[in-house]
Amino acid sequence: MDPLALAQPLVDIDSTTGREGEVGRWLARYLRDAGYTVIEQPVDETRFNVIATLGPPTLVFSTHIDCVPPFFPSRVEGDRLYGRGACDAKGIVAAQVAAVEELRRAGETRVGLIFVVGEERGSDGAARANEAAIDGCRFLVDGEPTDNRLGQATRGILRIKLHATGRAAHSSFPELGESAIDKLLDALVALRDMPLPADEVLGRTHYTVGLISGGVAPNVVSPSAEAELMFRTVSEGEAVRDAIRALEQRVTIEHVLEVPPVRLRTVDGFDAAVFPYTTDIPLLSAWGEPLLFGPGSIHRAHTADEFVSITELRSAVGGYVEIARRLLRQA
Repeated sequence: MDPLALAQPLVDIDSTTGREGEVGRWLARYLRDAGYTVIEQPVDETRFNVIATLGPPTLVFSTHIDCVPPFFPSRVEGDRLYGRGACDAKGIVAAQVAAVEELRRAGETRVGLIFVVGEERGSDGAARANEAAIDGCRFLVDGEPTDNRLGQATRGILRIKLHATGRAAHSSFPELGESAIDKLLDALVALRDMPLPADEVLGRTHYTVGLISGGVAPNVVSPSAEAELMFRTVSEGEAVRDAIRALEQRVTIEHVLEVPPVRLRTVDGFDAAVFPYTTDIPLLSAWGEPLLFGPGSIHRAHTADEFVSITELRSAVGGYVEIARRLLRQA
């Protein structure tokens, strides 16, 4: 099975987060027609995870079927498959299906597939899929763009909001008001000099100020302001919260989302690396010991010209097959 033949129609379906219903139905029908037992596990009114098995699984492959916006369809140019999700992660879906098909042709039925929604916006699909874990499943091979290297570890995330409160006044008399925007800016400047946790493998915690909003008009002292930050963590989130606690002298800290960093299993004979991004793996813990592997570069994911090398996509099939065979022999 050539994964390109499956990847292209998947890429051509718009499944930006929140719109995964159509691609889920297409994929579930495809797998049923191929002889899999398929569960459409509801996540909300319109979206569902696709869980497909051949028999009781000892190992499952997993990745996500949602993509970041904006959608654009597939095209092939030379060795590249372009399109939203070609790299992250519909090409990976195709490579994993092709790997299971190769294993099935060799008589192996102890493998399954988990394709989840919502990975790009909080991993609600993965959290739901964890509730459907099958007893006896020992290994989870998650797919993200790793350049066909195994992951040694991945960072976690800690998402927070900083809320500043002020007092509105006419801007011609600023002394009568209290600027929430000034408070917020002071907190963000103070954060720059705060020491954050470090790890000898994952490196230093870093963060991005992703969103800022505040004020009501140019001629009004701002009564409120907020910023949303994303920390890429190398420790438990509590260590970051302790490090930034002094900001509470200026702002209120709202904790939005935390996903811990993870250490991962590797397999001899495969290149391995540490990856600074976060995956669904921490939310799929009930499915077994985790590994991370997939075609494509994270530097191409989410870009305006997202693509995956077709050669690398096809090579990933053999990589998934070899990883599965090694782990299943141990099992």
